[in-house]
Amino acid sequence: MDFIGSLGFSVATFAYFAFFLLLAVIRKKSFIAIQITFVSLVSIVACAIAALQIRFGFSLKNVLIAENLKLLSYLMLLVNARIGISSFSDFFNNKSCLKYTILGAGLSLGAWYLTESSGAGNHYLFLLFLVLNLAVIVALEQLYRNSIAKVKWALWPMVIGIGTICVVDFVIFAQAAMLGQLDFDFWYARGYIIAVGVPFFLITSRRVKDWQVDVFISRDVVFYSSMLFIAGSYLLVLATAGYVINWIGGEWGGVFSIAFAALGIAVLIALLLTERLRREVKVFITKHFFANKYDYRVEWLKSLEQLAIRDNNNFYSSALNIICSSMNIHRGLMVKCLGNESFKLLADKEFDIKELELSKLRVIAEYCDRTRWIVDIREYRFIEDSYPQLDLDIDFFQEQRIDVVIPIISAGKLYGLFLLSRGDDTNLLNWEDRDLLFAITKQLSHYLSLNEANIELSESKQFEAFHRMSAFLVHDLKNVQAQLALINSNAEKHRNNPAFIDDVFETVESATERLDKVLTQLRNKQVPETHDKFTASFDVINQVVSQRNVNKPRVHAEINRELVSYVNEELISVLNHLVQNAQEASEDGDDVIVTAAEVDGCLQLSVIDKGCGMSDLFIKQRLFKPFDTTKGNAGMGIGAYEAKQFAEGLGGELTVHSVENEGSTFKLTIPIKNN
Repeated sequence: MDFIGSLGFSVATFAYFAFFLLLAVIRKKSFIAIQITFVSLVSIVACAIAALQIRFGFSLKNVLIAENLKLLSYLMLLVNARIGISSFSDFFNNKSCLKYTILGAGLSLGAWYLTESSGAGNHYLFLLFLVLNLAVIVALEQLYRNSIAKVKWALWPMVIGIGTICVVDFVIFAQAAMLGQLDFDFWYARGYIIAVGVPFFLITSRRVKDWQVDVFISRDVVFYSSMLFIAGSYLLVLATAGYVINWIGGEWGGVFSIAFAALGIAVLIALLLTERLRREVKVFITKHFFANKYDYRVEWLKSLEQLAIRDNNNFYSSALNIICSSMNIHRGLMVKCLGNESFKLLADKEFDIKELELSKLRVIAEYCDRTRWIVDIREYRFIEDSYPQLDLDIDFFQEQRIDVVIPIISAGKLYGLFLLSRGDDTNLLNWEDRDLLFAITKQLSHYLSLNEANIELSESKQFEAFHRMSAFLVHDLKNVQAQLALINSNAEKHRNNPAFIDDVFETVESATERLDKVLTQLRNKQVPETHDKFTASFDVINQVVSQRNVNKPRVHAEINRELVSYVNEELISVLNHLVQNAQEASEDGDDVIVTAAEVDGCLQLSVIDKGCGMSDLFIKQRLFKPFDTTKGNAGMGIGAYEAKQFAEGLGGELTVHSVENEGSTFKLTIPIKNN
């Protein structure tokens, strides 16, 4: 056996020496090529010492020193290749390279110090080689998986060569750490394995041009490397535990350590094959070591752009289209949760679901309302306990091809659900997909709430316009009723007076015209507007004074009979209301005075009373506010408002001067028209 072992390491020495000569002849000057040359030189020394140790029997520690240097050179070669170090200055200026160098050297020196000072044999050295071999395997895997396709083609022979050597060494030193000594049957075969690895190393050195390796970092690579590192760390723990069992177990220690190692490896395999563990590790790595899968700024701007071009008349469909496009989904449904545990279909996209079947969503709606979770139906089917306490009618969701259920939360309550079909995409939602869907759904919930509020506001304004029109209608009818009531109250006393009869017919004619205008406005569904029909201002004033003098206090007109201006006949209603207000604010013994004058192309009408007056605060805040009245049920609160609107609509104004307990003056200024 000694001869076979020595021969194996001799063959490995010769193979590495041939490789070294080839590198010397080629004379590659790149930094990586220099490292390859150094690795081959260290490998020659390590294999030669191993062969001589078997032949002459000197201390194995000499071999382990050379093996230690070889593993450190392997590790630095792979790390530098992955990082892309091109010179010694880059090496000393790169923190990662220095970190790996210091860490490797520190572990090595620490292990050798403990070995020499503790008297525990080579146990610490075996653990050191376990760690270094694991580190080389991880670095090799990262280099390969992070490389572009062309470089992978060049690297795979080296991966096979170095990987095989390190895996065998890992097994040898793991066994040695558990049993406290090397198995020399494996150790002697090790030389041949090293020799077989050299040709693979040679192929890679020829394939990689100038050893400039293009490397990128991918999430999957870090994931697999992490899983590999977890496995190696677990095996280290097993090796340590096996050593302890062997040390305290006495005669049966070896049996117990082997049984423990077998059991531990079985547990490791079970853990590595557990999908939940793999998912959690992958999410942890992605969250903490990589940028997000989605650029949320881009996704946010995209959704805003889609909202800007959507038709707000059908905003439910717009919201559904946006959530579908964010995940490249072509089928979807949006339902609203009603208070009586029923659902209302708001929008659908290539979906055919009956209203009666919506009741089957009650269970998942209650679950989403309670947890605020997005439910992936495929995950619910394939992974047990992925959604605790959720009991779905899975046949319904499969029949309808519903794959994702997204809750829409508005004002802290469940507003509704998006039901999406992912079609041929069989991948389960990951945490980034869920974050994106949550963000977009939250934005869409505000969008839906805003549009529904706009609809409610629009309806409220329509009712407000209706009530306002009704108020004007009641006000006009009230004036007509007052005119007819005056006729009725004076009929018995003046029925035989010809002048009274003339006034009656004139009043009835005025009331008829007013009712005709009201009916016209109702047919056109409009609030009263001014008409371009003009009447002599002198006649307007006299007509109003005559109508109002039926009641007390008396109204006196101070006007010039030579007034030749013409005004919009709507002035009759406005002036009538101003005079009526003055009468109601005055005592029966007082007089209400109406004055008129033409100034700068405008007619200035003043209605003066000596009544109770008004405060400045009342004039500013309440006088011209529609539907605000001090008359209780006797008034509508729109007379003063209508007068002001009338004046301003014609380009004039209505001003008020009032002193409490002294009286008020309303001055109405309106443009005139000369006939």
